[in-house]
Amino acid sequence: MGKRIVVVGAGAVGGYVGGRMARAGHDVTLIDPWPQHVDYIRGHGLQLSGMTPQERHTVKVKAMHICDVQSLSKQTPIDIAFISTKSYDTEWAAPLIQRYLAPDGFIVSLQNCFNEECIAYYVGWGRVLGCIASSIAVDLYQPGHIKRTGPLGGEKHIVFRVGEAHGRITKRAEEVAQLVSAADSAKVITNLWGERWSKLVINSMRNGLSTVTGLSGGERDLNDIVRWVGIRLGSQALRVGQALGFQLVSMQGMKPETLVRAGEGSQDALAEITEILRTTARERSDDQRPSMVQDIMKGRRTENDFINGFVAAKGAEIGVPAPLHAALNELVKKIERHEISPSPDNVANL
Repeated sequence: MGKRIVVVGAGAVGGYVGGRMARAGHDVTLIDPWPQHVDYIRGHGLQLSGMTPQERHTVKVKAMHICDVQSLSKQTPIDIAFISTKSYDTEWAAPLIQRYLAPDGFIVSLQNCFNEECIAYYVGWGRVLGCIASSIAVDLYQPGHIKRTGPLGGEKHIVFRVGEAHGRITKRAEEVAQLVSAADSAKVITNLWGERWSKLVINSMRNGLSTVTGLSGGERDLNDIVRWVGIRLGSQALRVGQALGFQLVSMQGMKPETLVRAGEGSQDALAEITEILRTTARERSDDQRPSMVQDIMKGRRTENDFINGFVAAKGAEIGVPAPLHAALNELVKKIERHEISPSPDNVANL
């Protein structure tokens, strides 16, 4: 029999990956707190689309509202639970699904930021895996409709990186990588924490910056002033990661030390990073916006405390200041509270 899989948090990433796994024939149940989203999937199927006609699919997949999760007690236990909620929701998502796991069942954090420790608090480190979604751009733009707004990674860029906290390659990590390969290219990694921080660097350069400027992903990286702020954010985040001892990896063609030097004023490094960012920007869909911008548009709380705020907090903890991250996090909070409106002018003086 196939494994019983649930995805807690069937938003843009969770819904996209869960839908693609279901389309590949796996036994998947999506769990989400948005009633209209769940109702649409139940009645019409999950509508997936992308930048090419071949990516358009209607997927029949089981969907469940969080208030119905208690009914899982009458069903076959869960073998693999993906948590794909916002980071601040991990504290309820993990215990919600923990009680319905099979004896050898486990949870995969398919999220931004560092949430494995929070999940381990409820289920133990032996039942936690991490899965990083690298350079995936998706948008839940209306109930039951998820669009990929960036190109597929394929062999050119491995999107999903699955790893154990202890760094060893295991059969279950290979199984998860095979499952998520239904959505895009995937591999097992031995450097979960270094990959996690490297992904955090990218998010810290982009998500909050688009939120406070109101610019799309492409517009942000083509704007000279805003792009320079993003490069400096990346440089500071890398310095904190290096001090924490993480084995950092290349990020979308940007080598860690080159990005550090670019943010600290090296002209040759700055020219190299600028060209990479400009090239990547031109490859994006015009309507590609980070998930944090989508949150603001929907009136939702952002998870920036777990991105720029997290970098600033970790830097302060170890004595490697990241003041730009602290400043940007405060600007995001002002956007959330409607104290200021998104504009490139918000970062002109950073």
